[in-house]
Amino acid sequence: MANPPMDTTRAAAALARPTRLPGEVRGAMYAHQARSAPRPLIEESWERVSRTGIDPDHDFRAGLLPRGEVELRRETSPLRHVLPVLREGLVSVADASHHIVLIADDDGRALWREGSAPVLRRADESGIEVGSDWREDVAGTNGVGTPAVVRRPVQVVACEHQVRALSVWTCAGAPITDPRDGRLIGVVDVSGPLETMHPATLAWVDSVAKLAEARLREMHQTSLERLRAVAAPVLARLGGRAAVVDRDGWTAAVSGMPYVNRIPLPKSPAPGRRWLPSIGLCSLEPLTGGWLVRPDEEPVPRGATRIVLDLAQPRRWSVTVSGCAGSWSHELSPRHAELLYLLALHRTGRSAAGLAEDVFGDRARTVTVRAEMSRVRRYLGGFLEHRPYRFSEDAEVEALLPDDPRDLLPYSTAPAVTAARTSVRAV
Repeated sequence: MANPPMDTTRAAAALARPTRLPGEVRGAMYAHQARSAPRPLIEESWERVSRTGIDPDHDFRAGLLPRGEVELRRETSPLRHVLPVLREGLVSVADASHHIVLIADDDGRALWREGSAPVLRRADESGIEVGSDWREDVAGTNGVGTPAVVRRPVQVVACEHQVRALSVWTCAGAPITDPRDGRLIGVVDVSGPLETMHPATLAWVDSVAKLAEARLREMHQTSLERLRAVAAPVLARLGGRAAVVDRDGWTAAVSGMPYVNRIPLPKSPAPGRRWLPSIGLCSLEPLTGGWLVRPDEEPVPRGATRIVLDLAQPRRWSVTVSGCAGSWSHELSPRHAELLYLLALHRTGRSAAGLAEDVFGDRARTVTVRAEMSRVRRYLGGFLEHRPYRFSEDAEVEALLPDDPRDLLPYSTAPAVTAARTSVRAV
């Protein structure tokens, strides 16, 4: 089992004093007069939630998804591939120890629910059902929505929930991310009555979430190996530059051009000539399990370019580039969202040491910064300069930020971002 996250120690202390915690914590939330201050992670969540006007008597049944929509989401969720891992690691133990397991998608919707039958009946009474909405701005601080925002494991003890129906529950949730690009794909949560929970529950749930991510990584490598077998004879008979990528743009093989891990594709690729940000005009041809990408030999004229960095949402961030050859969007990982925000803030550029100080509070961590910026340049290409790192001078850059600066990249612990959250300064 992995070592417990830093927040586990404080959560364990909360679990050790259940008779005092509910009144104290709810008092801290509504009257700010608690003798025992809430944990920092919980307090930050409360501050975010307090700005949304959450109803403490929120009825989770009101927003349940229809069964058909639940089935559709199950069929399209990447989590379906790792259900055996999650069930093997969690369900049998949860059943024996009077817990339930909730598996939600990246939109905070509960798609699967299993565990102890008596506890499932209690969950029905609280509205903890398949199809329920657990986004933090809908359900308040909880073991699904809060890990999705802060992107790390969270234990929410009893009255650390704002919604009264949840105050008899204690939840431990961990995010599950796509190991290829860090994109959130869901959250797994173990919940139960306060008296049945253990301080080690959070580390247990986090370990199983990481096993699921490892399984996704193995599956991706296996699928690329199969695609390479398809690509070999195709590339062998072609002349010039070409690449074979999977349906998400991850590279299986190349010929006559540098290898990159991923070639970003349009959101809904189709055969024909397309403009790809890292290459230019290309022809796309479908293959079994992917695409054949053949760069056009004719250069594309550069015109005015507009880059929109969208950081306005609490859980998803993207960059969109529009120019004479078309437009494309790319969903950002948490780290890349931080870095591009800082470059939008500093249009004249930022050195690797400066970015290291902004992100880590340590100017010496330039190797990590350079590695991440190299990954960013794989999809932004010529629109991102270096020495210092900056957006190209001929690009118009706009950053869409939350209305309230305190909601900016709420997961981030980067010193420059946390400073911005306490300031009204905007890009």
